[in-house]
Amino acid sequence: MIIKTDRLGRDFLVGGRLRRTRVTAVADVSIDVARGEAVGFLGPNGAGKSTTIKMLTGVLVPSSGSAQVCGLDPVRERRALARRIGVVFGQRSQLWWDLPLAESFALHGAIHRVPAVRHRERLDECVELLDMAAFLATPVRQLSLGQRMRGEVTAALLHSPELLVLDEPTIGLDLASKERLRTFLSAVNARGDVTLLLTTHDLPDVERLCRRVVVIDRGRVLVDDELSTLRTRFAGNRTLVVELTAPEPPLLGLDGVVEVTVEAQGMRQRLEFTAVTSAAELIARVALRVELRDVTVDEPSIEDLVRTLYAS
Repeated sequence: MIIKTDRLGRDFLVGGRLRRTRVTAVADVSIDVARGEAVGFLGPNGAGKSTTIKMLTGVLVPSSGSAQVCGLDPVRERRALARRIGVVFGQRSQLWWDLPLAESFALHGAIHRVPAVRHRERLDECVELLDMAAFLATPVRQLSLGQRMRGEVTAALLHSPELLVLDEPTIGLDLASKERLRTFLSAVNARGDVTLLLTTHDLPDVERLCRRVVVIDRGRVLVDDELSTLRTRFAGNRTLVVELTAPEPPLLGLDGVVEVTVEAQGMRQRLEFTAVTSAAELIARVALRVELRDVTVDEPSIEDLVRTLYAS
């Protein structure tokens, strides 16, 4: 396991000198993350996500329970762990503000004692995939936010970490920059040599990158499961959109369909069906009744899913 926690917890004392109150930020968090996984770590503000990440990276000492990351104790073996993980915080920079981006990369390679050949190979790969050649000589302070975030991710990957922790990596980026970064991270994870742990409020990041999500609220894990399974369990009905070759009356009476909406003078129909109904079987039944030009299935968004989990 890359990450293994057992009833991990963290308390804080808040208040003045005369009266202090113990507040639990994280309680009994037990999660396992296998090598090569991409896991979305979700929750509202104040849920305990950042506190958990700080314990996993050795910044905070747990009040209870235990954690192992890359087989190491994050607190007692923090220096060794730093060589095996990469961390990207969307609102904090690990680049040198007044230096050209290329020099920041060189310094990161020196700090982590990355062999020159390996450093050059990884840097060339990141520069090509993230399209950074045009601004390598630009001081970090003059980069756009999208350019800087591409640099942050590259800096976190130059020493070939086993685990990459991403905290709001696409915050404030335009759509093109978000898509470029998502495509790159997906490709890196697909090779299996980097495990991703992603915390974000930009839920399309999770849909694009993660098969599994851990939802935390008030310091406790609410759900830990495959994203597809959570959609089936919690997200309710789906919608089959059928494009027809000729206008047809509403396709009523199909098993599992709870509502039919007709659009485009009968050329398009939306069939809302229950989660237990197979989309493939429903499409086959529709095809027996009408001639189809195109079909799509609208899945409930992850925003709807998370909203349902928080309300439950």
